[in-house]
Amino acid sequence: MASSVNPTVRRRRLGQELRRLREQKGMTAEEVAERLLVSQSKISRLENGRRSISQRDVRDLCGVYEVDDQRIVESLMQMAKDSRQQGWWHSFGDIPYSVYIGLETDAASLRVYDPQVVPGLLQTRRYAESLITGALPETAAADIEKRVQVRLRRQQRINSRENPLRLWTVLDEAALRRMVGNQAVMREQLEHLVEQAQMPHVTVQVIPFDLGAHPGLNGQYAILEFPDASDSSVVYIEGVTSDLYLEKPNDVQKYSVMYEHLRAQALNVEQSRQFIEDIAKSYA
Repeated sequence: MASSVNPTVRRRRLGQELRRLREQKGMTAEEVAERLLVSQSKISRLENGRRSISQRDVRDLCGVYEVDDQRIVESLMQMAKDSRQQGWWHSFGDIPYSVYIGLETDAASLRVYDPQVVPGLLQTRRYAESLITGALPETAAADIEKRVQVRLRRQQRINSRENPLRLWTVLDEAALRRMVGNQAVMREQLEHLVEQAQMPHVTVQVIPFDLGAHPGLNGQYAILEFPDASDSSVVYIEGVTSDLYLEKPNDVQKYSVMYEHLRAQALNVEQSRQFIEDIAKSYA
C-alpha cells in the first residue's frame, strides 16, 4: 500500500541532518566509515538521500556522533522508518527515475528547460505513448503503458487545486517541430500546451531557431525548489543509464543563472503562445 509519506524527501532530510551532526562533530565521512566498519561510499549515499537507511544505521551513527538527547535520536529513527515506506509511484513497480518522481511530488516549484521534446508534465497521452515508443524501441507494450500511466499520474500536481506545482518551462523550437507520432498527435499536443499555459501557475516560453546560440545548448535540465526552507534546491539532469542530481549551492546557483538567461532571451509569454499556435496550425 502506497503511503502519503514521501520516502524520497524523508531520506533526503534525514541525510542532511546526519551530515550536519557529522560536521558538528568535526569528523570526515572516511573517519565515520572506519568507526562503523563500512565503506565511505555508504556514508556518502546515506547523507545524500540516495540510499534507504535503517533505524539501526541511525542508532549507530548517533552513537558515533555522541548524540545524548534521546528525543533527537527517536526523531531521526522515525524519519528512517518513514523513509522506508512506499510512495504512490512504487505501486507501478520498478521505475528507473523514482528518485526524481519523489522529489517532484514534494516540490513547490519546477523550472524546466527542454531542447528536444515537450516536458512530461505537459504531455498528452498520445504524445507520451509515441515518444516513449520511439525513444525506447525495445520496450514491451506493457512497460510503455506503465510509463505513460506514471507520467499522467505525475500531472495531477499541475491540475491540483489545493497544492499546484509552480511550473516554468522554456522550450527550444525543435521541441515543437519534432514530429512525435503523426500530425494529429502533434496538433493535439501543441493545442494542449497552449491550454495548460493559460493556468496561472504554468508559464511556457519558446526559444526560436533564429535566436542562434544560447545558454541551453548543453542540454535538458530541471531545477526543483521545495516548500520547506531546510530542503535545498536540486538540479536534475536526466541520463540514459543514470541520472545526475546536483545539490551544492554553487552548482544550483550556476544553473539558476543560466535559466534566467534563457527566460530573458526567449519569447515572452504572449509571443510564445502565438508562436506555438502558429506551428500547431501547420499540422493539418
